[in-house]
Amino acid sequence: MSKIRVRYAPSPTGLLHIGNARSALFNYIYARHFGGDFIVRIEDTDVARNVKGGEESQLNNLSWLGLNWDESPDKGGKYGPYRQLERLSLYQKYANELLEKGLAYKDFREDSDQYAIRFKVPEDQMYIFDDIVRGELKFMSKDVEDWIIMKDNGIPTYNFAVVIDDHLMEITHVLRGEEHITNTPKQMMVYRAFGWDEPKFGHMTIIVNEQKKKLSKRDKNVIQFISEYKAMGYLPEAMFNFIALLGWSPSGNQEILSQEEIIKGFDPTRLSKAPAMFDKEKLAFINSKYIKKLSVEELSNMAVPFLEKAEIEIPNETWLYTLVSILQDRMTHIGEIVDLYHAFFHDQFHIIEEAYQFLVENQAAHILESFRNHLTQSSFIPEDIEALIKQTGLDTNTKGKPLFMSLRIATTGDMHGPSLPVSLSLLGKERVLSRLEQTIKKLRGES
Repeated sequence: MSKIRVRYAPSPTGLLHIGNARSALFNYIYARHFGGDFIVRIEDTDVARNVKGGEESQLNNLSWLGLNWDESPDKGGKYGPYRQLERLSLYQKYANELLEKGLAYKDFREDSDQYAIRFKVPEDQMYIFDDIVRGELKFMSKDVEDWIIMKDNGIPTYNFAVVIDDHLMEITHVLRGEEHITNTPKQMMVYRAFGWDEPKFGHMTIIVNEQKKKLSKRDKNVIQFISEYKAMGYLPEAMFNFIALLGWSPSGNQEILSQEEIIKGFDPTRLSKAPAMFDKEKLAFINSKYIKKLSVEELSNMAVPFLEKAEIEIPNETWLYTLVSILQDRMTHIGEIVDLYHAFFHDQFHIIEEAYQFLVENQAAHILESFRNHLTQSSFIPEDIEALIKQTGLDTNTKGKPLFMSLRIATTGDMHGPSLPVSLSLLGKERVLSRLEQTIKKLRGES
């Protein structure tokens, strides 16, 4: 068997969309699993839609996701050039060959010597291919009319150029979205016209939103561009993990998988025939798991740009590390640290009903009063606060949940969380005393 060669061929027309990222990622996984080559090729013949920096944006975002390629415009390779506009003479050469064979014809503009070239669709031909994802698919030539392969400006159409490129670059497998299924018979016609071997095709299912509707770029309820996730502080490892599960299921139940584990465990037979749902909560969960794996120092370094952009003052490194250690378990993306910071330090203190009922049921007012009285006479470092919590327990004959959870609810508003002494030291003495006072008054019916 020849070496597997796959490609991702974006147009430089804008940002890297989640659907295109999935196509790139599965081609990359396929190549790496089978020890093949992964090629990035730029389809830039739609000149009117090309945007400045579009190619660079695609490559930067693919690289950020953790994909590395073997050949491309920036890396080069023996099958180049890797931009279609630099390959126009090749397309013209092969179009002329089809004209000479009588397999294509000139289609002149009215009252003009300018012409496009149309492919002459064979009569009564059946096109059958074994799709990697969907199994056997069939098309009849009578359902396809003669189609343009070269426009009158010398630019090839997609279905012609892609075949020339894939053949000359020795592409063995083509993995792409299901919207390309109807393109396949046209491409097979070109392969057969030249007597070339066809690659193995695979068409991945559509991605749908949580309402089971096809993901559309107009759908404002789903963030759809990789650069936006990057800007929000999603981790590339988490994005790779999540996208790999859009239309593919690993053999075990585990969902948190490294790139190496995904590549090693990849099995094309487990590519789904059913639409892949873009589950925002699942993405947030996966990303939060990767955030939890970071050291406090790593996460702090990543969080600094977000805090600085929000004009949140960072007094010193110790304060920063303490803040991050307190908020790490709550983050679904790193940019969320700004909202969590404001919620944590906000003076408009709020306790949810379930937490308030816990205070009522445990008659917590006397615990809070004892702790408040101790705090007023104390310094505010974690070690001293921890000692005061223990003293409060002794004074009120309270321990366990009634002690610790009551103090946590009355000072942070949460029923669970990281080290309470550290949390309180970060909040500051004035804010903690104010919150205790508010809670005591409410429990005593004074507010």
